[in-house]
Amino acid sequence: MNVNLNALKQYKSVGLSTAVQTASPQQLITMLFDGALTALAKAKGSIERKDIQGRADQLNKASDIILGLKDFLDLEKGGDIAENLDALYDYMVRTISKANRENDAETVQEVMNLLLEIKSGWTQMDVPA
Repeated sequence: MNVNLNALKQYKSVGLSTAVQTASPQQLITMLFDGALTALAKAKGSIERKDIQGRADQLNKASDIILGLKDFLDLEKGGDIAENLDALYDYMVRTISKANRENDAETVQEVMNLLLEIKSGWTQMDVPA
């Protein structure tokens, strides 16, 4: 059975790799939002289960993804919107760190709500390919 699990993991990895390679920049950013939201949801579950390592791993993953979103910002062309997102992403990373220190699911939910709002706006935008 272990061989089947390894094969499944490899299949998923190849599938994700292919999706990333063929995705438009808009789709990549949407994938980052989804990844961060998934990691935050898993972190909330870890907090509820009192799984300290799981919480830390998932919150670190979410922080890394949010920093990746920050890297996509073009502060020169993006004007005020990019500057505001830059500050908001910094706030999210600080808030995730606080949630990790305080083992606080409500603080994790705050970041999730912010990400959901940004993602909603992003997916509604008409971005040229």
